[in-house]
Amino acid sequence: MARKSIMQRFARWHIWLGWLAGFPILMWTVTGLFMAARPIEEVRGEDLRKPVPPIETAGLIVPSGLGPVKDMALAGQADGPVWIVTLKDGGRYRYSTRDGSVIAPVTKDEAQAIALAAYAGTEKLERVTYFPADSAPGDLRRPVDSWQAHFADGTNLYIADTTGEVLAMRTSFWRAYDFMWGLHIMDLKTRENAHHAILLIFAGISVIAAFFGCALMFRRRKARVKAP
Repeated sequence: MARKSIMQRFARWHIWLGWLAGFPILMWTVTGLFMAARPIEEVRGEDLRKPVPPIETAGLIVPSGLGPVKDMALAGQADGPVWIVTLKDGGRYRYSTRDGSVIAPVTKDEAQAIALAAYAGTEKLERVTYFPADSAPGDLRRPVDSWQAHFADGTNLYIADTTGEVLAMRTSFWRAYDFMWGLHIMDLKTRENAHHAILLIFAGISVIAAFFGCALMFRRRKARVKAP
């Protein structure tokens, strides 16, 4: 009798918790299926980026008098290789490999040339727009000064204002994927925080509901009496 009472309680709790956990479980399943539908390389737009040609290092001039340097690397750009220098104060600049001088920030025409050189798709470049760091587009995910090159297929290619580096390639599918990711972790604001109370509470409720469901599988069922 006691066992029957416990199982009845389990069944009742399972039903009520199921109502609470049903929607998030369905949402996690649907969003997970959507995100797994394509390879992550396609989501990131790597198939739309042209490979960077090899850099000829002979005769390159290394800049001097830079101050405290954290990192310095060669990068191929539309007009040839440049030095990308990261200072210890966080500043990033590009320097000429011809004479070692600092190169001015990227202009609109140069941003257009960089975008066309990096984009491997066939769609037309529709516009190039400058965004300051405090107004960075949501799909860039970085508070940096940048140029946005928008193509007819919905692809946004972002170029760093000071270095000319391609920061990100955002396709229409990437934006849909990003929205689904926000739903999946229940954070539509930043879409980065996967450790917060709402997610943990619903995950805990789902686990408990599943536990009760598993326990109910071992319920003894009365044999049905067949009609004569």
